[in-house]
Amino acid sequence: MTNQPPVQAAPDASGERANREAKLQHLRQLGLDPYLAPKFPKSHKNTAVHEAFAHLQPDERTELTVAVAGRVMAIRNSGMFIDLVDDTVKLQIYTGKEDVQGRFATVMKALDLGDIIGVRGTVRRTKRGEITVDTTEIVVLAKALEPPPEKWHGLKNVEQRYRHREYDLIGNDESRQTLRTRFRVIQSVRNFLSGEGFLEVETPMLHSIPGGAIARPFITHHNALDIPLYMRIAPELHLKRLVIGGLSEKVFEINRCFRNEGISPRHNPEFTTMELYQAYADYEDMMDIAERTIAQAAITATGGTRVKFGEHEIDFTPPFRRATMLGLIEEHGKVKLEGLDDAQARDAAKQVGVAIAPGASWGKVVEACFEHFVEPNLIQPTHVVALPKAISPLAKANHANPAIAERFETFCNTWEIANAFSELADPQEQRARFEDQQSQRDGGDDEAHRIDEDFLKAQSAGMMPMGGLGIGIDRLAMLLTNSPTIREVIAFPTLRPRSEDQGAEGVADDAAEV
Repeated sequence: MTNQPPVQAAPDASGERANREAKLQHLRQLGLDPYLAPKFPKSHKNTAVHEAFAHLQPDERTELTVAVAGRVMAIRNSGMFIDLVDDTVKLQIYTGKEDVQGRFATVMKALDLGDIIGVRGTVRRTKRGEITVDTTEIVVLAKALEPPPEKWHGLKNVEQRYRHREYDLIGNDESRQTLRTRFRVIQSVRNFLSGEGFLEVETPMLHSIPGGAIARPFITHHNALDIPLYMRIAPELHLKRLVIGGLSEKVFEINRCFRNEGISPRHNPEFTTMELYQAYADYEDMMDIAERTIAQAAITATGGTRVKFGEHEIDFTPPFRRATMLGLIEEHGKVKLEGLDDAQARDAAKQVGVAIAPGASWGKVVEACFEHFVEPNLIQPTHVVALPKAISPLAKANHANPAIAERFETFCNTWEIANAFSELADPQEQRARFEDQQSQRDGGDDEAHRIDEDFLKAQSAGMMPMGGLGIGIDRLAMLLTNSPTIREVIAFPTLRPRSEDQGAEGVADDAAEV
């Protein structure tokens, strides 16, 4: 019996909704309004029933009563068998034919796929080996007025899956597992860092000056103060101020950032990062923390440090490979940029086919060549070190080579997943860097950093040596769940609002962006 297909929903969705609404009205007329039902205390989740009664032999029954609740996923044999699903697994519910047609007839006639019900009953194992609850009480706790997605086989339209994630989760166990893994990864990062002595803190989401990264912000307006405000692009500067003030020598934050940039399989305007700062440490200490944090997240998500992603097996076992940005460019692009001035670097890049903006600095040329030649080849976790100071306005310069910053970016599967510095502590040099960024901004670069006087004042109080690290939670979750697009690991990704002329099948532009 358990292998029989579920009852099929009516082909006319609007007609089915009318039928469901009529059933709801009938229940209300009988004083059985599901939405007025009292709470239903569960004695067991479904998986607990399976575990507690795993010892039962075929055709063995007990007199023990359980109370379970969940969503109706299948109805067979005119209601005699129901598949009930909660947030764990499926559980079979059995109601004898005499009860289906007798004392439970009103409820059974009102039931549809998707309804939420509570059931009390005794437990047995059927002759075919299925753990089953024999019904002694059944109550409708919520009536599903919309038919289930694709007859419980899950939404097929990709855009609809992201727009109505709740329906996707109802019918798609893979989506549930992906998001659960994401949230376990976040919990793993939090637990690991707390165990390392880091204090979890909170910093503002609304900034008067967008800082801490080179990115385009979202702009809003505070009516009472009559000032523009910016959704934060990074928590960096506020976190450093907490360390400077002595709140803790180790702080971290897991929270949202917002960047007014394009949407792609690897980018969502709203995203989650973990940033941490440690006093009296440098970027090499951050490499160690990054490796151990990521490795522990992989173990939590998959049980080990070797992870399958697409056609590759990615090994997150520490230590990761370390290589300089200039060395990697020379390795993959066969172009040498070290020691060149701005004009020479631009010419060298153009000769090997890299598009370079007129007047681009040496640092920008290095960055462009790295993106062109190197990023597509970085599959295994790699710390890319010795980045140009010109593209690292908040990082300390290398003592031996002032053109290079004490910074690394961690790449995996061609993606940047982490970024870290030895933090610049000199307020005078920081001001000069900000002024250089401001001049770039005045020249048309709307992603360049602005001068942040509040941060400069904080540094002037005395900023100790400090290491800082940021890890992109969304991309890490993608890697650990074998998800090809960031929208799979974000419960409610950013989508263009639906308009009437876009039809029921979704938004073409959003589908293209996916």
